[in-house]
Amino acid sequence: MEKVIGVRFRTAGKVYFFDPGNFEIKKNDHVIVETARGIEYGTVVSPPAEVEDEKVVQPLKAVLRIANQKDDEQEAANKQKEKEAFKICLEKIREHGLQMKLIDAEYTFDNNKVLFYFTADGRIDFRELVKDLASVFKTRIELRQIGVRDETKILGGIGICGRPLCCHTHLSEFAPVSIKMAKEQNLSLNPTKISGVCGRLMCCLKNEEETYEELNRKLPGVGDFVTTDDGLKGEVQSVNVLRQMVKVIVDVGDEKEIQEYPADQLHFKKRHGKKNKAENEDAELKELENLEKQDGEGEKEQHSERKKEHSERSEGKNRGRFEGKGRQRNRSERKREN
Repeated sequence: MEKVIGVRFRTAGKVYFFDPGNFEIKKNDHVIVETARGIEYGTVVSPPAEVEDEKVVQPLKAVLRIANQKDDEQEAANKQKEKEAFKICLEKIREHGLQMKLIDAEYTFDNNKVLFYFTADGRIDFRELVKDLASVFKTRIELRQIGVRDETKILGGIGICGRPLCCHTHLSEFAPVSIKMAKEQNLSLNPTKISGVCGRLMCCLKNEEETYEELNRKLPGVGDFVTTDDGLKGEVQSVNVLRQMVKVIVDVGDEKEIQEYPADQLHFKKRHGKKNKAENEDAELKELENLEKQDGEGEKEQHSERKKEHSERSEGKNRGRFEGKGRQRNRSERKREN
């Protein structure tokens, strides 16, 4: 078991483990730690606790110090410098005529590096831009291409539920989401209704998936034939998953009636196939499958980026060269280091 604290470097960002050493650290304290990106200023999100060895990425870095007033002022100054850096980078992008959308600018705490996050439809040759920015800021420059999900996570916004986006407020990582989850929860299969601000399937589909799977196991499907406890046979017209109630079309004498029964009062055997699917549902499913496919491709690229960033911060090894799509250092930097 290792004694560690959890430190986060940005809102809803990934939590990294550090050795608290002999410091008395509490939740919400600010600490100064060393990562591969340099000296960084982070917020403690979990107090000192014992964690299993396999959950800790070695070597475990120690906390340098608890942030003092001077460190807090330095962090505030960096935030102001980031705003200026963002404006300057926007101007330089326009001057170079590059088809890229700048999302955010970030200074490391020790001002050793400036990172610019951007999105673009394809690969961008930004070598001249990097040289131009390096001449302005007189420090190391890194441009990092991110996906639409990470863009939305950084910028934030309001979801269709009327609340701030989950990814911007509390989700530290993106969970895989599939069409099956929407079908399981009886949601509309219209892509515009189950897609988030980023254009991908909504992350919140994952939140109640396990509950719906468990509840759906106890229910017949729409169109299934069931037998009630009072001996009536009929076809399921609709189901209410949360209330565990089923509406059944039953024959009463010479007439058909719709009656509602609790799921535990029905005996049924699910059919293996659904024969009468509507044509519009097939079209919606195809569109959703394309959306899910795009989502998967985007996730692969973003997962690769996040994995590299995680190894940078936790392993303490700075690769310092082109890393993945959209990350590059200019040649002059490499010459200076050599």
